[in-house]
Amino acid sequence: MTIIRKSLGKATPVQLLVMGFVLVILTGAILLALPISSSKGDWGPFIDALFTATSAISTTGLTVVDTGSYYSLFGQIVVLVLIQIGGLGYMVLIAFAAYAMGRRLSAPAAKVFQESLSGVSFDTAKRFALLTILFTFLFEFAGAVILSLYWMRQFSIWRSIYLGAFHSISGFCTAGFGLFSDNMCSCRPSVVVNLTVCLICIAGGIGFFVLIEAIDLLRKIARHRYPRRLSTHTRLALTASVVLMAGGAAIIFFAERPGSGQGLGERLLVSVFQSVSASTTTGYNTADIGAMSSTSLLTMIFLMFVGASPGGTGGGIKTTTFAALLLLLLSQWRGRQEVVMCGRQIPDSVLRRASAVALSAVLLVVCVTLVLTVSEKASFLQDLFEVVSGFGNVGLSTGITPSLTAAGKLMIILTMLAGRVGPLAMGFALVGRPEPSRVSYPRGEVYVG
Repeated sequence: MTIIRKSLGKATPVQLLVMGFVLVILTGAILLALPISSSKGDWGPFIDALFTATSAISTTGLTVVDTGSYYSLFGQIVVLVLIQIGGLGYMVLIAFAAYAMGRRLSAPAAKVFQESLSGVSFDTAKRFALLTILFTFLFEFAGAVILSLYWMRQFSIWRSIYLGAFHSISGFCTAGFGLFSDNMCSCRPSVVVNLTVCLICIAGGIGFFVLIEAIDLLRKIARHRYPRRLSTHTRLALTASVVLMAGGAAIIFFAERPGSGQGLGERLLVSVFQSVSASTTTGYNTADIGAMSSTSLLTMIFLMFVGASPGGTGGGIKTTTFAALLLLLLSQWRGRQEVVMCGRQIPDSVLRRASAVALSAVLLVVCVTLVLTVSEKASFLQDLFEVVSGFGNVGLSTGITPSLTAAGKLMIILTMLAGRVGPLAMGFALVGRPEPSRVSYPRGEVYVG
């Protein structure tokens, strides 16, 4: 025990964060492998249980088995609990529990909390944790009520309530786990389901920073207080999200041929739903992903890679990362030194971090895709789609997930974990405590471009 305590004492906040996720994943995998978790009462393969647990805690949604038929009620509840922990972040739950009992976070726990949600200071940790729990409850409850009422036309009251709660929690946490064998395809024509799921997915993916600032803005308007200016982060996140979702929906709409009996309204619903699902990294689908055109698949790969906004339940490199890099490119084209957004200069430290995150993500996706091209029998586009879906914690698939080899499953497990904690955080966890440079080196000339 003493050795363990000393090792934990030397660990960095990032390493503690990663170890916490790994511990929760292993616990969930053990529970899912038990006979009580199987609908047939048999022991499940540990690799499949590990894959499902990682997918749930990372709010990805990729599955090697059908969640609704393979797992018993106990197993499904385990998956649902992992989704909720992963969506909120286990450090948010720890912080909420501590404050609910009238205690403060210890200094080490506060550092891990700040690492798990960059942008939250120690002073605002309590308010952020409380509002995060409140927003989660409100959106998940509202979504559950609407979906339950909709499914009461087909199922019993208790079954409808369970389906509504499960899919609402999974949707807000952008997990994409479903209890229907066709995911959401049977609800394709329903405006109620499409609109409800899209709204709760956007709420989860837009980020709690944006939601909290929106509430503060409404309070100022109600009390006639000024200033009412949104922060640069919120404006950048909202702008990027709207542009990506709208652009993705337009491309998918024109790239896909109408199916038999599919009207204009249904095509529009499918296009918007799939664009929102990919952009928020939710992973629900109302269309057969494997049957979609290469144009649509490539569009969704891009949307999944960019992902949702920081401080939310979604994955990807984040909308603000992509937007910052795009603004950097535009400033270079214009020959300007500063990168400006809405009259505010974006710091160089933010741009360097954005570049590092994007490059780390690209390297990870390329390396894992390279392995899958050797270990799997799928096409290159299918392998790339699967890897990006895993990294972005999306869960959409062209249908190759159940047929992955053991090596392929392990690679996707690592990819999902890296996508959840962030590629930079994984690097920090491997490197350990950073050591400041004690030597100042002369500048060297390097020619690029």
